[in-house]
Amino acid sequence: MATGNVPITERRFVVPLVLVTSLFFLWALGVNLNDILIPHLKKAFGLSDFRSSLIQSAFFGGYFIAALPAGWLMQRVGYKRGILIGLLVCATGAFLFIPAASVRVYGFFLFALFVMACGQCFLEVAANPYVTILGPSASSERRLNLAQSFNSVGAVITPFLGAAFILSGIEYTPEQLGAMSGDQVLAYRVSEASMVKVPYLVIAGIFLFVAALIFLSKLPEITEGTVEEVPAGKERGSIWAHGHLVKGVLAQFFYVGAQVGVASFVIRFAEHAIPGTGEKVAAHYLQMHLVGFMIGRFAGSAIMKYVPAPRLLSLFAGGSLISVLVVLLGSGTAPVWAVVLLGFFHSIMFPTIFALSLKNLGPLTKLGSSLLVMSIIGGAVCPAIMGLVSDASDIQKAFVVPLICYIYVLYFAARGYRPATPVLAGKPIEVATSEAR
Repeated sequence: MATGNVPITERRFVVPLVLVTSLFFLWALGVNLNDILIPHLKKAFGLSDFRSSLIQSAFFGGYFIAALPAGWLMQRVGYKRGILIGLLVCATGAFLFIPAASVRVYGFFLFALFVMACGQCFLEVAANPYVTILGPSASSERRLNLAQSFNSVGAVITPFLGAAFILSGIEYTPEQLGAMSGDQVLAYRVSEASMVKVPYLVIAGIFLFVAALIFLSKLPEITEGTVEEVPAGKERGSIWAHGHLVKGVLAQFFYVGAQVGVASFVIRFAEHAIPGTGEKVAAHYLQMHLVGFMIGRFAGSAIMKYVPAPRLLSLFAGGSLISVLVVLLGSGTAPVWAVVLLGFFHSIMFPTIFALSLKNLGPLTKLGSSLLVMSIIGGAVCPAIMGLVSDASDIQKAFVVPLICYIYVLYFAARGYRPATPVLAGKPIEVATSEAR
C-alpha cells in the first residue's frame, strides 16, 4: 500500500533525523573513494585486477567482522554512543593512510581500509535502523530512502574530489615502465602512493569534527516495541523466526556485491570498451554512474509516496537485469552507457531492502540491523570474483556476476520481503525520558 497520507516523520524527530542524515553523507567519502583507489593503487603497485579488487575485500570484510559486535555494543550503550565510537574508529582508519603511504606497503593500505570500514560499520548499524524508527512505520522505507539520498550526494562528489586530488593522470604502459631505470620506476611508485596523504588526512579531520558535533547534540534514545508472538514451531523472540529478514540479508548480500562490483570496474571497463580512454576520462563515466545513483535516490523517495516500496524495488531490479544484459552482449559505447545507467537502478535497493527486512522485528531491530550490515560482505566477495573472471578472460564477461545478483534481488522484491510475523504489540517506539549525551 502506498504511503501518500502518512507523514515522513513527526515534528519531535526532525532535528535528530537531520543530524543522523548528515552521517549518510559523511560515510560516502570512505566507501566511494575505493572506486578511485582501485585504479590508483593498481598503478602505484603494479597490481592485477584481482589484487586491486582486494581493496573492496578489505573494506567490506571490516563491515562483516564488526557488524555483530557493533549490534551487541549498540544494545548496551545506545545509538548515540555507538555513532560516536564509529566516528572515532573511522578517523583512526583514515589517519593510518599517512604512514601506509610513507612505508609504501600495499597490505598497510588494506589494513587502514579495514579499520576505517569497522568504524563505518558502527555508523551503518546505528544510523539505518535509527532512521526507520524516527517516525511512522508505514513511511519507514521513504524515510530511509530520503536519508540515503544524501549518501548518494556524497557518492557523486567523492569521485570528483578523488579524481582531482588522488589521480595524477600520469600513466605508463608496461613497455614504458620496462624502459625506465629502477630508480625512475621507484620514484614514480612513491609519488603515486603519496597522493593519498592529504585527502585522507582531511577525511580524518572531518570525522573528528562531526564526532564533536554529535557529542554536543541531544539525540533521543529510541526503544523499539516488542514482538507479540512468532510463528508456531519457532522460539519466541528468535531472530530466525523472521524469514523475511533472512531473505533480506541474502538480498542485501547480492545487491551490495553487484553495486560495489559494478562501481569498482566502471573506470577499467570504460578503458577496455573504448580504446584510448585514459583514467581521468574514464572517471567521468564513474561520476555519471553516481549522478544517476543520486537522481534515483531522490526520485525513488518521492515516487515511493505513491508506489509501494516492493513494487518499485521490482521495477528497479528488472531495469538492472536489462542493463547488465546490454553490458554482457553489447559492443562499442552502448555497454559503457548501460553501466552508467546501472547507477540509477541501484539507487533505491539498499535502503528499501534494509527497511523491508526490519519490518516487525521489535526488540530484535538492532540485531537484525547487524545481520543486514554483515551482508555487506557481498561487497568484498563479488568484486574479487569479478576480478578473477576478468583476469581469466576479459572484464566484460565479469559482469555475469552482477547478473546473478540482480535475479535474487528481483525475487526478494516480488515475494521474499513479505513478513511471516504479526504486527508489533503496543507502541512501535518509545523515546527515553532523558536524552543521550
